[in-house]
Amino acid sequence: MARTAERRAFLNVLINTLIANVTTSFLWFALTFWVYIETRSVLATGIIGGAYMLFVAFFSMIFGTIVDRHRKHAVMVLSSVVSTCAFLLAGVLYLLQPESALLDLGRPWFWLFSAAILLGGVVEQMRNIALSTTVTLLVPEERRANANGLVGTVQGIGFLITSVFSGLAIGFLGMGWTLVIAIGAMAVTFLHLLFVRIPESAPQPDPDAPGAFDFRGSVAAIRAAPGLFALIVFSTFNNLIGGVYMALLDPYGLTLFNAQTWGFVLAFASTGFLVGGVLVARFGLGRKPVRTLLLVVIAMAIVGTVFMLREWWPLFAIGLWVYMLLVPPAEAAEQTVIQKVVPFARQGRVFGTAAAMEAAAAPVTAFLIAPLAEFAIIPYMHSDRGQQQWGWLLGEGEARGIALVCLFAGIILVIAAGLAFLTRSYRRLTLLYEEAPPSAPEHQENVGEVASPSGATLVIDPVTARGGRAGTEDTKGEGRDDDS
Repeated sequence: MARTAERRAFLNVLINTLIANVTTSFLWFALTFWVYIETRSVLATGIIGGAYMLFVAFFSMIFGTIVDRHRKHAVMVLSSVVSTCAFLLAGVLYLLQPESALLDLGRPWFWLFSAAILLGGVVEQMRNIALSTTVTLLVPEERRANANGLVGTVQGIGFLITSVFSGLAIGFLGMGWTLVIAIGAMAVTFLHLLFVRIPESAPQPDPDAPGAFDFRGSVAAIRAAPGLFALIVFSTFNNLIGGVYMALLDPYGLTLFNAQTWGFVLAFASTGFLVGGVLVARFGLGRKPVRTLLLVVIAMAIVGTVFMLREWWPLFAIGLWVYMLLVPPAEAAEQTVIQKVVPFARQGRVFGTAAAMEAAAAPVTAFLIAPLAEFAIIPYMHSDRGQQQWGWLLGEGEARGIALVCLFAGIILVIAAGLAFLTRSYRRLTLLYEEAPPSAPEHQENVGEVASPSGATLVIDPVTARGGRAGTEDTKGEGRDDDS
C-alpha cells in the first residue's frame, strides 16, 4: 500500500512539474520571440536570456536551502503561487501600457515587464530542485534509473510542446492572449497540487546551518569530495557555449524562419532531448561518467562550430537536433557522479550551489556577446572586408556574423574540455567515483532523509538546457574517508 501511494505521488508530481515547466518556458520563449520580432534587436534578446541565467545564479542557492528545510510539497506549492503572481503582474502591465512602451529598452516598462515574466520562470528552478530530491524520496533504489530516464523524457516532451506553441501563440494570438494562457495554466498547477499528497516528514533542523543562506556549508561539502568542484567547473564549459547560443540562437533562427516555422524547428530539435533521455535510461553512461561528460561537451562544441557554417536550414536544424541529443548525457553524467560520492543530507543545497555556479557562466557570455555581435561582428561580416576574409569558410548570408561568433565559441570549448582531461582533478574524481561504495537509502524516522541514489536524475529545462543541476552533499564528508 505504501509503495502504491509513493508511486502515485511521484507520477502526480512528475505531471505537475511537466505542466509548470511547459508553462514557464512557454511564456519565456514567447517573450523572446515577441521582443525580437517587434524590435529586431539582438541586444534585447541577449539581455533577456542573460538576465534569466543571472536570476537563476542569484537565487538557486536560496532555493536549495528552502528545499532542504521544508517539505517538498510545500516548496512546489510556493513555486506555483509565486509564478502565478509574477505572470499576473506582467498581465496587468500589458493591460496598462501600450506595446510600444513595453518594447522600448529605454523605458522602465520593458524592464518591469520582462522581469516579472523572468521571475515567474526562475522560481520554477526551485520546483526542479525539489523534484530531484523527490525522486530519491519516493522511488525505490532499484527503480530510480527508470524514474530518472522518465523525468528526462518528460522534460523533453515539455520542450517539444513549448517550442511549437510559443511560436504559434505569438504568431497567431499575440502577447496578450499568450499571457492569459500562461496565467491559467499556472493556476491549474496550483489547484492540482492541493490534491497531491507526498508521504514525507518535516526535515530536521540542521544545527550547522542556522541562517537562511547556507553558502558556507555548501562550499564545505563540495570541497570534502576531491575533484567535485572541478566537476562543476567542467559543467560550466557547456554553459559557456550555452550563453552564446542563448544570445544568438533565436535571432539566427528567426533570420532563417518566421516565428511559426521557427517554433516547429525547435520542436523537431527538442525530440533530441527525448532520444537522449531514452538512450541514457537504456544504456547508462559507462564506467567513467566524468570522461563521458567531457567527451559529450567536446561533441557539443564541435556541433556548435559546424551547424552554422552555411546559411542552410537543413544543416542548422539537424545540427540543433544533435546538440539537443547530447544535453541529457551531459546533465546525467554530472548528476551520476555527485549522487554517488556525496550523501543526501544536504541535497537541495548542492543542487542550488551547482546551479548558481554553472548558471553564472551563461549571463557573462550572453551579456558580452549580444552587444558585441550587434554592433561589431555582424556589421563587420556585412562589409566587403569581412566577406573577403571569412567568406570562403562561412559563405554568404544575412547571419554570417552570428555564425562567426559560434564558430569561435565552439573552438574555444573544444580546447578547454580537451585540456580538462590532463588535470589532476579529473584523475582524482574519476578514481573517487570508481572506489566510492554505492550509496544506499538510510531509512530513518524522517522519510525525507535518505541517502542519495546512484542513478542520474535528468532534469532538463528548455530555457536553461545547458546545465545548472547537481547532486547531493554532506559538509562532514561522511562515507568518503576512504576515497580522499
